[in-house]
Amino acid sequence: MAILLFATAICLRAQDEPKQDEPQQETEPKKDKQQGKNEETKSEKKEGQRKKGDPLPRLRAVIWHPTIDVNQLNLFYGAGGKEDAPSPDAKYKFKKEDMHGTSPKFDVEDDNGIKWRVKLGQEPRAETAATRLLFAAGYFVDEDYYVEELHVEGLRPLKRGQSFVTNDGVVHGARLERRMKEVKKLGTWDWFKNPFVGTKEFNGLRIMMALVNNWDLKTINDSIYEVDQQAEYVVSDVGATFGKTGDPLRRSKSDLKDYEDSKFIDKLSGDFVDFVLHSRPPLLAAINIPNYEKRTRMQEVTKHIPRADAKWLGERLSQLTEQQIRDCFRAGGYTQEEVDGYSAVIQNRIAALNAL
Repeated sequence: MAILLFATAICLRAQDEPKQDEPQQETEPKKDKQQGKNEETKSEKKEGQRKKGDPLPRLRAVIWHPTIDVNQLNLFYGAGGKEDAPSPDAKYKFKKEDMHGTSPKFDVEDDNGIKWRVKLGQEPRAETAATRLLFAAGYFVDEDYYVEELHVEGLRPLKRGQSFVTNDGVVHGARLERRMKEVKKLGTWDWFKNPFVGTKEFNGLRIMMALVNNWDLKTINDSIYEVDQQAEYVVSDVGATFGKTGDPLRRSKSDLKDYEDSKFIDKLSGDFVDFVLHSRPPLLAAINIPNYEKRTRMQEVTKHIPRADAKWLGERLSQLTEQQIRDCFRAGGYTQEEVDGYSAVIQNRIAALNAL
């Protein structure tokens, strides 16, 4: 029996490791998967060393900005607007492949000298939609755009994501993140130790993670950018959204049925609200203690939030029109049926916040 439990734990541990975002028809070589994991581990260690020994410049720290006329925001184009969107006629040149993280990525430069990071896999559509909703709520986001097809000159065979490239060299289902020279990354930030803990703006961001079902709240996914003499605190990777939160066997990304079936509010206790977020692996997988503890900690992000702060966020989001909410998902390249379904869930969750 002990041997069986040990074997089960090992299996669950392996299942909790990040998975490559490739279609089921094609699996990446184990070597390439491991390379991506190793690169991510190096990045986490580097960021950890920076937080311990390299203080940030003395800049005004911000995590939220007020917006007048919320119902006038263009949520199809998002934070970058139409002016920063990639041109349909642009030509792109391949620069290099990025092996960090768990999604296939590579860098390109268009014929205007603008650099973009291309992401493939399961996350592009969800991430594009999620950035629009966060932007609407007043939070800083990356300038992300979704394109169905991307023609890239000089594209080399990809170690990850080659299944999204057809024989004629066309890339399908890509998220383009605009890389701006005026934005400098200073480091990462932690959900439990930052300048905004206890503020309604930070609590609103915690709720937003539950609203979009973001189950991957790792520190490496939270960035601090230096912009216009300010230190902007950003959730810079929101691809693990619009599915079901849960352990490695159950969670999903960009899955309408899972999102529709998921619960939003866990419980009310006096003046506080707990929102649903599952990320921890089963107890048998606790043999991987660091991962088990990290995932357990993530689940606390959406717990014990003041009811007043939840209503504050709900009031802001309720200013959005139905069309604006639909535009968030249209921007992500979802089908008409998916746009209808996701928009209905978002509207119901906003109503639930206002009913608290």
